[in-house]
Amino acid sequence: MMVACLAACVKDLDQKPMTDSQTTADTVYGSEQGYRMALAKLYASYVICGQEQGGGNADLSSNNGYDFLRGYFNLQECPTDEVAGTWLSGDKIEGLTYMTWDANDPWVADTYYRAYYTIALCNEFLSHASASSVSGNPTLEAYRAEARFLRALAYYYVLDLFGQGPFVDETMGVGAYTPQRYSNAELFAFVEAELKEISEGGLQENVEYGRASKAAAWALLAKMYLNAETYGAGGHYTDCITYCKKIMGGGFSLEPSYGALFNADNYKRTNEIIFPFVVDAVNTVSWGATTYIVCGECGNSSSQDPAKYGLTGGWGMFRVRGELPALFSGNEAEDKRFMFYTDGQEQWLDKAIDDQSQGYFGEKFSNLTDEGVPASNTGAVGADIDYPVFRLADVYLMLSESVLRGGEGSSKAEALTLVNNLRQRAFGSTDGNINEAQLTLEFILDERARELYWESTRRTDLIRYGLFTGGNYKWQWKGGVVDGRATESKYNVYPIPTAELSANPNLKNENY
Repeated sequence: MMVACLAACVKDLDQKPMTDSQTTADTVYGSEQGYRMALAKLYASYVICGQEQGGGNADLSSNNGYDFLRGYFNLQECPTDEVAGTWLSGDKIEGLTYMTWDANDPWVADTYYRAYYTIALCNEFLSHASASSVSGNPTLEAYRAEARFLRALAYYYVLDLFGQGPFVDETMGVGAYTPQRYSNAELFAFVEAELKEISEGGLQENVEYGRASKAAAWALLAKMYLNAETYGAGGHYTDCITYCKKIMGGGFSLEPSYGALFNADNYKRTNEIIFPFVVDAVNTVSWGATTYIVCGECGNSSSQDPAKYGLTGGWGMFRVRGELPALFSGNEAEDKRFMFYTDGQEQWLDKAIDDQSQGYFGEKFSNLTDEGVPASNTGAVGADIDYPVFRLADVYLMLSESVLRGGEGSSKAEALTLVNNLRQRAFGSTDGNINEAQLTLEFILDERARELYWESTRRTDLIRYGLFTGGNYKWQWKGGVVDGRATESKYNVYPIPTAELSANPNLKNENY
């Protein structure tokens, strides 16, 4: 399913570490093919955690040993109203579930170190693919721009999750030194400058599937600008609209079938999916990434049939808290995005959050192809589903919210049309359309949940609306009590891991 230059190269990289000697570095960076192999590793670093099947020959020694995507999904979804974890102590997820984590939380640490592992790989690549060394070679210039994008994406995740972090780039080399701390505003400025430069020159408009295009950089810029106030960078809603419009003028269109965006053939949805994390059951075998999501959404103690989703077995890792399906109230049968398994399940979690009889299981992700055939044996090699990082539907909603927040360059009428386009796909008709008076910021937040649940946006969205911490919005088991409670504002950012604080005195955690 992966494009040839990525699929084959990831498998090639299984053979030995990329930078174990200068001889190896000279070999890898001695040809365009070598650069392609190294670039493939940068992409794969988001979804695998080792050089062998399922994470063997691990890249890092970490608390859980899972890939970045599994950690990121957990940090973005598990503390919110969209996920109810099942194996609280067994999966070490109790702190995330109850919003009671600290600087020793294993998932926080894993995600932090995986992000910086990707940054380190990108820096290594860029130290060899310097601007001067690749100048005049369009292929290598494009590879260099893609590596810069992937590094910017990793730094964006550091910004969004931790609000600070050590800064290292390719000019700093390898050796004993203590990286300086970048604040949220400094990280924002770095990522913004990188993305603007490579989108204006370097990144290509039309790329092989799975690789970063100009539109991927535009989408990340739009995401950053939508949340700029959260990041201490001031209001940038007009800028968000500007980059959303660039994407909308780039030839993208909504996929007619919502469910097709999350099945094993979703690599075909280049009309809507702007940039994915590519997961392949041959070349990037993982028990994390989308294997975790699709197997995790399927019950292992309910009447839910794993075969219906192309699975050999369900894991029952998580369900949804009752607030998410409540957003579909009255439209459960009409709205095709209501993809929950309800048979034998109670909607609300009144007993305990880890009681599997309460909370609906999921049906959004599927390991079936368009023809209804399992794409892989999940019990042996995992799932074959790519994870949409940026897609057009999110762009529509970002533009609409930015209009409502005072951004210029669009109108409320255009925003209404875009939102109703999403709802027409969801309902299969105009029955779900709203009018201009109904298009409010509150409606956009709810619509983002209906459209984007489990796509790792909910925590960031709730923070932007001032609802993640505090007591203005309480969902079941927020703060560890059944009816929810107000939580401290410190939980709007995750803490730098304790071990990292000991290693780098430039870093500190506020309030942890």
